[in-house]
Amino acid sequence: MDAGKHKKRKERARKIVAYLKKAYPKPKSELQYKTPFQFLVAVVLSAQCTDRVVNRVTAKLFKTYKKPSCFADAKSWVFEREISSVPFFRNKARHIMAAAEIVSRDFRGRVPHTAKELQTLPGVGYKTAHVILGELYDTWEGIATDTHVKRFAKRFDLTDNTELTKISKDLERLIPKKDWKYVNNGLILYGRYICPARPHECLDHPLTRLWPEAAKRWPKAR
Repeated sequence: MDAGKHKKRKERARKIVAYLKKAYPKPKSELQYKTPFQFLVAVVLSAQCTDRVVNRVTAKLFKTYKKPSCFADAKSWVFEREISSVPFFRNKARHIMAAAEIVSRDFRGRVPHTAKELQTLPGVGYKTAHVILGELYDTWEGIATDTHVKRFAKRFDLTDNTELTKISKDLERLIPKKDWKYVNNGLILYGRYICPARPHECLDHPLTRLWPEAAKRWPKAR
């Protein structure tokens, strides 16, 4: 990338983050949970699924399953049935139960505190690891890119990539580390409640006013 393009992207990212910091000053997931491992489970379940659906499933699920050992000891066919309303429930059930066993055995029942350790768990990739670290430990080692973050990164021309982790790395190069915490949560809430994915008139939306060219750009969310 030439220096001029990088400079423009960096300035655009600065303005976007300034808005997100003001609009969403305290990053907090809308996934509901009571224990750290329950949050890990909720994030795994949320892949290609809405938080609303996940919260409906976990409202009942988490009355029975609280600690990693509870998930590890579950009967697979029962657990699959209990989460069957989320997409890819069989794979997610297998990942969650395997992760629970590893956390119980290797981490004394505690959700790991680093991205490297988290990514050793089945079903936990770069995005999931950094969402968990931020929510549970207020640790921001990277920017988690989901469909909302990807969509806005493309709309505001902050990346040339389409793969989620590569987009994360592009954003991390543009945005100071002290501000990484505002990006994922802020863009999720902005995309959920202000500027949804379907094409619409959004010239008056706060972020579009910062860069009106975004009103003409409608990349696919996935």
